[in-house]
Amino acid sequence: MSRRLTPAQAAAALRQPPATKTAKAPVAAAKTAKAAPSGAGEIRIIGGQWKRTRLPVARLPGLRPTPDRVRETLFNWLGQDLAGWRCVDAFAGTGALGLEAASRGAAAVQLVEQDAALAAQLQTLCQRLQAANVQVRRGDGVAQLRQCVPASLDVVFLDPPFDSALFAPALQAAAQALGPQGFVYLEAPIAWDDAALAPLGLALHRHLRAGVVHAHLLRLATGN
Repeated sequence: MSRRLTPAQAAAALRQPPATKTAKAPVAAAKTAKAAPSGAGEIRIIGGQWKRTRLPVARLPGLRPTPDRVRETLFNWLGQDLAGWRCVDAFAGTGALGLEAASRGAAAVQLVEQDAALAAQLQTLCQRLQAANVQVRRGDGVAQLRQCVPASLDVVFLDPPFDSALFAPALQAAAQALGPQGFVYLEAPIAWDDAALAPLGLALHRHLRAGVVHAHLLRLATGN
């Protein structure tokens, strides 16, 4: 039986807008990324213009790419065509979530990753794909969300380290950056229900459990 958070297990966020240009929709044909280095694995983009492009997965503690089954379900929930959407993948890792959105037509995708080596790998991959609609930022995902213009995003992808205390701060920051019709995708080791989400300004829209992963699609709470 899944553990559920109590409302007392939630908290904090803020803001400040970065100056950005409206990114162009992706135009480059899909290219296969360089094979992953020895000792590493790989996953693939599952839809859109870069379908079947391989993404290298470094063997690093805590790096846990979203499983194909979960990503497929997520983009069934969101819709296959994300043309014009503005997205932030706040704990990018392999970039699988943000690049999947960009592959499906998102106008602007920001990949935020704190690890220097992973951020450099994402930058190289985006250059190889000629992904003009994707921007890589090295830094803290929660801090970056707090800098977003309020109500400016269509989808925020949140997949923090499972052993971290980042879930509540990230959710609250995401809620402040989310547009009225937007979505927050949350991956977590436990299920978040409406009682836990309400103090953060969010409500549960969809939920899937796949092994140890709880995948949630969230909307702004009514009246937020």
